[in-house]
Amino acid sequence: MAQMIKMVFSDYRYIILAATIFVGMLIPLSIVSEFIFLEPYIISHIPSGSEFSFFLIVTVSALSGLVLAMNVYRINAFRNTPKKKMGGGIFGSLIGAAAGACSCGPIGFAVISTFGVAGGIATAFLTNYEIHIRLFAIAILAYTYYATTKSLAVECKIKN
Repeated sequence: MAQMIKMVFSDYRYIILAATIFVGMLIPLSIVSEFIFLEPYIISHIPSGSEFSFFLIVTVSALSGLVLAMNVYRINAFRNTPKKKMGGGIFGSLIGAAAGACSCGPIGFAVISTFGVAGGIATAFLTNYEIHIRLFAIAILAYTYYATTKSLAVECKIKN
């Protein structure tokens, strides 16, 4: 698996893509989860007891950057292969990233006022099971990483 990472990230474009996805997910998720505050100054604060939640946000962001960059490499390297084989990796990456972005924070009040009772139920569900959903997202991203490295090893015929 280390060979796949070296192969993909030997090109600086994929390093930049992975870093951009990581930062592009980490900052908005941290703002929504109220770990970063923008007013009156930009302040970061991790309250006592919520370190695990912040760790999960960092993990989802890192895995999303890694997996999406590897899948973009895979799509660019194997353009002539059937598209059915290509869809699974991107689909799993998007599901994992979306599931990891479930934190409500201040957005919950807008959902409640817009959708009434259904919004309140959805907000309560996402707030109560936020950590479980992020763990599920990490599992999806980990499986997608495994499937992508396995696919690259088979398609590139790299011996472990």
